[in-house]
Amino acid sequence: MGAWGLGFSRRAGRFGLLLTLLLPAWQAAAQTATDTPEMADALRGDGKIYVVVAVVALVLAGLLAFLVSLDRKVSRLERELKE
Repeated sequence: MGAWGLGFSRRAGRFGLLLTLLLPAWQAAAQTATDTPEMADALRGDGKIYVVVAVVALVLAGLLAFLVSLDRKVSRLERELKE
């Protein structure tokens, strides 16, 4: 293999992986730090934080119910295939 053979490909892949892993950290470091999250304080002050928490809980409960239902259907199909 030449100079641009497998060694270069591995090096480029490792560099790409390193760049992919470090880019979000670099972006997060560039943001300014605040003591308190302003949006959460505003929602808490208006009493709307409870609505946000309720909606998130409802969505998570719906996802959990869907996963349980899907698991039951798959289990039933597996039992039918064994018979």
